Amino acid sequence: MSMQQALNRALTETLEENPKTLVFGEDVGRLGGVFRITDGLQQKFGADRVFDTPLAESGILGMSVGLAMAGWHSIPEVQFDGFAYPATNQIISQIGRMNYRSRGTMPMPITLRVPSFGGIRAPEHHGESLEALFAHVPGLKVVSPSSPHEAYHQLKYAATRPDPVMFMEPKSRYWQKGTVDLDNAGTRTGAAVVREGKHATLVAWGAMVSRCLQVAELAAEDGVELEVLDMRWLKPIDASALAASVSRTRRAVVVHEAPRTSGLGAEVASTVTEQCFKTLKAPVERVTGFDVPYPSGDLEDEYIPNIDRILFGVQRVLEYRRG
Repeated sequence: MSMQQALNRALTETLEENPKTLVFGEDVGRLGGVFRITDGLQQKFGADRVFDTPLAESGILGMSVGLAMAGWHSIPEVQFDGFAYPATNQIISQIGRMNYRSRGTMPMPITLRVPSFGGIRAPEHHGESLEALFAHVPGLKVVSPSSPHEAYHQLKYAATRPDPVMFMEPKSRYWQKGTVDLDNAGTRTGAAVVREGKHATLVAWGAMVSRCLQVAELAAEDGVELEVLDMRWLKPIDASALAASVSRTRRAVVVHEAPRTSGLGAEVASTVTEQCFKTLKAPVERVTGFDVPYPSGDLEDEYIPNIDRILFGVQRVLEYRRG
């Protein structure tokens, strides 16, 4: 099934299994969402459990806080990544802190669905990468699935957590199809190796995992075996999986769509350096977006890390020589 279908099925089963779950946001009800992730849910579960909201993200997330206090598990949607900016006060000051502030008496079981990243040639504020912003906030967990299988199982898992989870869906992969093993979730937390290799590790999340797999296929034609590590959970970072992979390959290239400066790749690189300093053969390389606002659609291909830029990053770590 496609990632869109996998997410829809996960929401359907979550609503069936937990009567205290609510799905709401901009156009998620009658329309079924801009990307049809919530298609058919209102017809099946009624407008009291799946409903449209005003175009007011601060209100959507503020309502989620009140519902969490009353014992509900909210799965709100902000429609596009850039639309989360108006709700940062609620996300940072309330959702991230309420459990701590109340000494554990008020958990925040909120799973915020954020269609994220670029790749669909959308206008401004429709192609943001907010993972570093969310990951910096204490109290929040952050996850980004890379495939239909991961999307199905990670969303179902997130919807059972007592903690707020920022669920960042790579919108450019909504129509990607793949096998979804409904009965075998595997390990639902931490990172996962999706391709084994020995010469270097490509570290990525979301849509960039698929691109790194393409790079690994091309590199293999020249005898270079690249390992691809899907971070999956961006907060907390799976330091053990990072260390295990990079200790084997002794080189790492981190790939993400967000701007380079203070991007999550810097935290990943620091973690790798701390864990693998004695075994690294080259500095950790980063291949990222640029330090500019996300561009218009006709410049998108120049902004998002492409196959050539990633291959050049791999070349730099393979050719690095000390001194």
